[in-house]
Amino acid sequence: MTNNRNIHGATSDLIDAFTETVRRYPARPAIVQHGDALGYRQLDDLVRTLAHRLGAAPGTVAVPATHAPDTVVALLGVLAAGGAYCPVDPAFPPQRRRDMLAAAGCRTAVGRDLGESVGQDVAQPGLEVVELPRAAAPPHTGPQPPDPEQPAYLLFTSGSTGQPKPVVTPRRAISAAVDALRTLFGLTAEDRVLQFASLNWDTCFEEILPTLTTGAALVLDRDAHSGSFPRFLRMIERERITVLDLPTAFWHELVLHLAEEGRTLPGCVRLTVIGGEAANPARLADWAALDTGRIRLLNTYGSTETTLITHAVDLHGPLAAERDRPWAAGDRVPIGRALPHVYERITEQGELLIGGPAVALGYRGLPEATAARFTVDAEGLRWCRTGDRVSRAPDGVLTHRGRLDGEFKVRGIRVDPAEIEAHLAGHPGVHAVAVTGATVAGRSALVAYVVPRAGAADGTAPGTLGAELRTYLRDRVPGHLVPSRITVVPELVLTASGKVDRAGSHRLHSAPGTATGTAATAPVPAPAHH
Repeated sequence: MTNNRNIHGATSDLIDAFTETVRRYPARPAIVQHGDALGYRQLDDLVRTLAHRLGAAPGTVAVPATHAPDTVVALLGVLAAGGAYCPVDPAFPPQRRRDMLAAAGCRTAVGRDLGESVGQDVAQPGLEVVELPRAAAPPHTGPQPPDPEQPAYLLFTSGSTGQPKPVVTPRRAISAAVDALRTLFGLTAEDRVLQFASLNWDTCFEEILPTLTTGAALVLDRDAHSGSFPRFLRMIERERITVLDLPTAFWHELVLHLAEEGRTLPGCVRLTVIGGEAANPARLADWAALDTGRIRLLNTYGSTETTLITHAVDLHGPLAAERDRPWAAGDRVPIGRALPHVYERITEQGELLIGGPAVALGYRGLPEATAARFTVDAEGLRWCRTGDRVSRAPDGVLTHRGRLDGEFKVRGIRVDPAEIEAHLAGHPGVHAVAVTGATVAGRSALVAYVVPRAGAADGTAPGTLGAELRTYLRDRVPGHLVPSRITVVPELVLTASGKVDRAGSHRLHSAPGTATGTAATAPVPAPAHH
């Protein structure tokens, strides 16, 4: 079945929408951080100054991904210049950052200096650093309108080779998605939207771009990432936040805190958006039991390859459909209906395909991976295979039914276990490895089972291989790819064809009372939001 609603109409470029917002609301606060406000006219001047420094069509530009107004200026400045924004987390291991710059083809970086851009330890010959403007000196004329098919940004997803896999998203995709989200969220110039998501993942664009093309205020505050729910709630009230966009895992814990304290969100909040993994029906029941009827609770679905949110549904609040009974354990929470710019199709195997203007261009430099994920049908329409199995209710709402491949969500981030396996297999002490997802301490987490190489214990104390592998990974991959538990085991379960059976290995070695060898464990990381 295909959804063809209102998807052939042209959408203005994102920077045009921002420019129009500046014209309408020049004096309104655009970005607020710890009480300091940057107005729309001031922001526009900084953006145009940076775009002038970058020059026309600067290619892919690396930007340090930090919770700061500078990152937002850099994002818009790169887009205004006709370039492609590529966030690089300064906290990532140096080799990972080097691999990202190479995979993205970055020749330019933005920062106050090299140390504040991509880092001295990853600088490559020929990498030019363009300084962020401290004061605005915008040119009189703006850049030429870019082609809608030009890349707008590159983000990295997990891949089976162990190397970063850059998704190339064109300008028409982010422009169409942001236009749809302004309507979905019901944004107005009176809203104050919290910038909460990591700047490495595209969820941050859901917060930043609809806000700054509406005239609303984007709020950055360190208390959003303090790890303290009381401080988080006080910050929401102090900053008069009206819109929250939270990872579902973080929302689960927030609901538990509110239920235990007998509280609700501050009265200023009108919309809470969740997404990244399945919502727990028990937490939905807790939420409904609180004084939350005035707040829209919007569940969302999407992927990096299909540009932000493609499906959404109100689960509770003024726009939600009435339920004939409360949420209960075992209920499957729906992921929603397709947004107006989205094509959808469900195959005979139940896989959800997404088409329309929001589909990415593919993976840069990886034609085989692109061909495996993106297809063209007999009518010449391009589709993205999501790998997600879904079912459709009579009212058109979709419900997620699992994955068709080995990928899974950890802390709201899609992970291919083969990526971690590829890195672990590179350690001289490893003979075989299986990585899978599990629930640890109530959270989704990675677990790894490792068979040591015979005779490879030289120089490694007995029982310490797991801890050594954890250190080995931390030097090579971002924190969300380091398993919470690495267990050294005598063998793995194999399929009939001789391949490693991840699920079978997990069942064998995690069963109660089963001797699984030595394990190195770490606290399950908090949801990825900073």
